[in-house]
Amino acid sequence: MKGQELADRIVRYVLDRKGRDITIMDLRGITSITDYFIICTVESSAQAKAITEHVAEQLDRDQIRPWHIEGTQASQWVLIDFVDVVVHIFQPETRAFYNLEKLWGDAKFIDVKDSDETSDLRAHSS
Repeated sequence: MKGQELADRIVRYVLDRKGRDITIMDLRGITSITDYFIICTVESSAQAKAITEHVAEQLDRDQIRPWHIEGTQASQWVLIDFVDVVVHIFQPETRAFYNLEKLWGDAKFIDVKDSDETSDLRAHSS
C-alpha cells in the first residue's frame, strides 16, 4: 500500500475515534525519514489509547503493522510509525509545545475537517 493511500486510511480511523484538529503533512521531497506525518489532538490518555489501538487493529486486518509505537505510557504524545506514514497523537499542551507544523514548515499541509467521513488526500490538497 502506497503512503498516500495508507495516510488516507489512517485519517479515517483517527476520525472514527474522534481525533480532532487533524493535519496531514506531505514530507515527500523534504526528508527521507517518511512520506507523511498525520497529526491529531486528543482530550485524554484514554482517547489516545483508543485511537492507537483502533488504527493498529484496523490495519492489522490487512497485515499492515506498525514498525514502532512509543509514548503509550503517558499518552501526552503517542507516535505510531508505519515507515511511510508516521502518526502523532497529541494532547493539546504537548502539541502546542512541540509545534511540529512549524518545525516542518516546508511541508505541504492538508487540513482535515473533524466531520469528514473520508479524507481523500487528493481532494484536500492545496
